[in-house]
Amino acid sequence: MSFAELVAAIQPLDRKEIQEIQNRIDLKTKPPGSLGALEELALSIALIQDSDTLEIRKPCMLVFAGDHGVAKHGVSIAGSEVTQQMVLNFLNGGAAINAFCKANSMEMKVIDAGIKFPVDDTPDLISQSAGLGTDDISETSAMSEDQLDLCLQQGAEIVEKQITAGSNLIGFGEMGIGNTTSAAAVAGTLLTLKAEDIVGRGTGIDDDQFALKTRLVNKALSRAQVSQPKDALKELGGFEIAQICGGILAAAKNKTAVLIDGFIVTAAALAACRIAPACRDYLLFAHHSMENGHARLLEELKATPLLDLGLRLGEGSGAALALPLLRSACAFYNEMATFESANVTV
Repeated sequence: MSFAELVAAIQPLDRKEIQEIQNRIDLKTKPPGSLGALEELALSIALIQDSDTLEIRKPCMLVFAGDHGVAKHGVSIAGSEVTQQMVLNFLNGGAAINAFCKANSMEMKVIDAGIKFPVDDTPDLISQSAGLGTDDISETSAMSEDQLDLCLQQGAEIVEKQITAGSNLIGFGEMGIGNTTSAAAVAGTLLTLKAEDIVGRGTGIDDDQFALKTRLVNKALSRAQVSQPKDALKELGGFEIAQICGGILAAAKNKTAVLIDGFIVTAAALAACRIAPACRDYLLFAHHSMENGHARLLEELKATPLLDLGLRLGEGSGAALALPLLRSACAFYNEMATFESANVTV
């Protein structure tokens, strides 16, 4: 399927049953609205799954790793070699996302979308590298048109495989030194914001690094004055961001729920929604990141995340932590009695 065909196949949710679903929620043995955000979550899942019985089946976390040419300027507390080291940590089960996925019975897969220092072949790593890191966005395009097309295709294909294998919930995580810089640039151009409005401290950089990061994002935004989402990804994105965008598009095409993590994944989600606005119907937002620009992205996407824990790790960590709330929303929707069936009068 071509990219144009993929986008054309994405359809908005059929909302004709929305009042019936809401009535089912309201008739449970509780005061209306008393389960707060869980009620809104159950409504969203019911619309996506279009079923009287809700189920989270074979949830899968896809963690995409990629490096960024802009990292050479020192916009992070670490160098690009740490991307490789963290990929190895993922593969060895030693990262936060490993622990959270294990705790919440979520399958996890690690994808090399284009890291600078590749990992030796291992059966546990999915290799679909578009290059040894992007070019420096402050100086030139992050990637070529061919690389972007490859990333979108590969991201879509891996999601298709998970759905074919039985998953009805896809989570996205990322790893890449410099990727908050790239995500800030993508978000800045799509939201028509200056770097000062969107750049955050990422891994915890000091004031001098923060000032440098802001200057470089402004330089990138001035260099690449684009408005189309694919152009924003090509000029300012990362290989992992572009592959996540492709994955979100594929999930939406298959009417599959997507659990959105923090700032970087949300930037990819905004690009996907600009490419195909109907994507928004399939997105469930896990948490509010401490990264500066995340609130701007959430506002643009009219999203209220489930958690606000002060997280700023990435990796998909917030999405994995939110998974029990999705299961709980399904449980109350499926299992709570109604006032009538329980002989409760109000």
